[in-house]
Amino acid sequence: MNPSCDDADDWSWWPAPAKLNLFLHITGRRADGYHQLQTVFRLLDWGDRIGLRLRQDGLIRRHGASLPGVAEADDLAVRAAVALKKAAKSDQGVDIVVEKHVPAGGGFGGGSSDAATVLVALNRLWRTGLDPDALAALGLQLGADVPVFVRGHNAWAEGIGEQLTPIDLPPAWYVIADPGVHVPTPALFADPDLTRDSPMAKIEDFVSGYLSGNAFEPVLRRREPAVEAVLAALSNIGTARLTGSGSGCFVEFPSQQAAQAGRAGLSKELRAWVVAGVGRSPLLDALERN
Repeated sequence: MNPSCDDADDWSWWPAPAKLNLFLHITGRRADGYHQLQTVFRLLDWGDRIGLRLRQDGLIRRHGASLPGVAEADDLAVRAAVALKKAAKSDQGVDIVVEKHVPAGGGFGGGSSDAATVLVALNRLWRTGLDPDALAALGLQLGADVPVFVRGHNAWAEGIGEQLTPIDLPPAWYVIADPGVHVPTPALFADPDLTRDSPMAKIEDFVSGYLSGNAFEPVLRRREPAVEAVLAALSNIGTARLTGSGSGCFVEFPSQQAAQAGRAGLSKELRAWVVAGVGRSPLLDALERN
């Protein structure tokens, strides 16, 4: 939802790109209960859009249509602004609009990317001067996926997803699909059928094509018929995969033309999009323009 035309000039707009996990293995569990994983994050030229308008009264407010089931104080975008304000000891405020395009619960990182965009953009607008390391550390307090969006590059990830090594990925296009179901991540991690002891791998294993699969895929296939149905449909146009711990699915293609042809081979009723993979986040490009 956009602000009214009367105050449009007061707002700045920032991209919050989605991501894919090109593979995801769980390699163990830490003493604090968090699972250790290995994955590759691929950023997309598609996602949400964040509107920010500075306030002089120090308040942080969310505007526009509320996210279903998410209170303002629990919204990751709002929490990110609060965290930055506290860390920077700022007396400034902001109005926030989250223009949603990324399906919730799909594993595309929408909420995490929203939070990262607020951190990065407000750091510029408030002139708080925090460096990327500090912003990534703040983001990690909000969610394990937030740091990769703060840093803005495709990455090999380890730990709980916060240990990032930049990785070059070839150009690619994707057909992504949303089955429309949301299984809470804690329930998936607790599932007895989840494989939690995959052997540790190296970046070279991914580059060589040795690594594939998503530890959550067999669990979601069993639990959610809609996920099984979408993966089966996508298998007719290529190698269907699951992203993250959500229900979102995708197929990779070498070109936009091939991806569009793949989408054309699917039912029009399926919620699916053709999107491009990128090597650098659109958020970093927006920073250079502002």
